[in-house]
Amino acid sequence: MADFIPVSEPALDGNEESYVLDCIRTGWISSEGRYVKEFEAAWAAYCGMPYGIAVNSGTTALHIAMKCLPLEPGDEVILPSFTIISCASAIIEAGAKPVLVDCEPDTWAMKVADIEAKVTGRTRAIMPVHIYGHPVDMDVVRDCAERHDLFIVEDAAEVHGAKYKGQLCGGLSDLSAFSFYANKIISTGEGGMVLARDPEMAERARSLRNLCFRRDRRFLHTEIGQASRLTNLQAAVGLAQVERIGDFVEKKRAMAHYYNERLADVQCLQLPVEKDWAENVYWMYGVVLADDFPLDAAEVSRRLRSLDIETRPFFLGLHEQPVLRDMGLFIDESYPVTERIARRGFYLPSGLAITEAQQDRVCTALQEVLRQPG
Repeated sequence: MADFIPVSEPALDGNEESYVLDCIRTGWISSEGRYVKEFEAAWAAYCGMPYGIAVNSGTTALHIAMKCLPLEPGDEVILPSFTIISCASAIIEAGAKPVLVDCEPDTWAMKVADIEAKVTGRTRAIMPVHIYGHPVDMDVVRDCAERHDLFIVEDAAEVHGAKYKGQLCGGLSDLSAFSFYANKIISTGEGGMVLARDPEMAERARSLRNLCFRRDRRFLHTEIGQASRLTNLQAAVGLAQVERIGDFVEKKRAMAHYYNERLADVQCLQLPVEKDWAENVYWMYGVVLADDFPLDAAEVSRRLRSLDIETRPFFLGLHEQPVLRDMGLFIDESYPVTERIARRGFYLPSGLAITEAQQDRVCTALQEVLRQPG
C-alpha cells in the first residue's frame, strides 16, 4: 500500500550497505569479524561504559545481564509493572522473583518513590526501565541501591541517546541492556547488547552468549550457555547506525516537536512530557486518551488502521499477564496507573524515516477519529 504509514521504519541510508557488502566480499558473515568488536566498542564508548557484549536480541541482553549477578533462588529484583514481559522472564530464568512497582502518570516510567517500600532482606537488584524514550529518575534508584547494597540493571532498550541530568542512559548502572530491533533508534534488524562496568561481569556475559565454552578447552563445558551471538552482518549495520546517532536523536526530537504542536489543542489526549532533568528521545510518540473519552485505545487504533495508519498499544502490566499469574506471581496486586494507560494508551507512527507530510496526515486522521467517537 503506497499510502500506508507504518508505526516505525528505520533509516538505512548511511554506510550500512557499504559495510554489509564488505562482510560479504570478505566472507566474514558469522559472529566472527571486525564489525562485531567495532560495534561493541563504539556503543559502549558512546554510553560511557567500558565493556560491550553484542547479542542476538534485547531480550537476550536482559537474560544475560541478570545471569551475571550473584543471585540465589528466592532473591528479589524490583522493576515496574509497566514494561515488556522480557524483563520479568529474565529475572525468573535467573532464579529470582520479580517484585513490582507502578509507573508515573506523566512520564510512564518507573515510580521511583515506591521502590523503598518494596525492599526486603531478599532484594538483590533494581531494574529501572526507561520508557518510550524518557529516562527513569535515576538518582532515587541509585540512592536506594547504595543504601541497601543492591545492583542496578538498566533496561535501556528504548532510550538510545537519551540523557539523565546530562548523562547518557545505559551508562548509569552496573549493567545495562539494549535492544537493536528494527524499530529501535539504533537498529540491526534483530540484536542487542549488554554493557558492563565490571570486567568479570563482562567476561561472564561473553561466555554466556557463546555456549559457555571454556578458554582452556573449547568443547568442555562446566556451565550451560546459549548460542546468542550477533553476526558480523548485523554489527556492520549497527556500526553504521552509531555513526549517525546524533542525527537520529535530533530527528526523533524534531518529530516529537511537530506532533506536540499539531496535537497541543486536542483536549482528550495526554501527550508525552520531558522532565527538566531529562532529554527525551521519543523512541515512540505515545498518547493516552482521557478517562472520559468514550473510545478506548484499541478502537481508536482500529479506526486509524482503516485509514492505513499503523499504531501500537501500550504495554499490558506484568501483573495482568496470564502466564505470570499462572506461576503464582502478583496475585491480588493492582497498579492503577499501569492499568489505566495500558487500556488508554497507544503510540503513533514514529520511525526515523517518517516525513512531515506523513505526520501531518497522521494528525489529521487522528483528530478526525477523535471528533467522531460515535
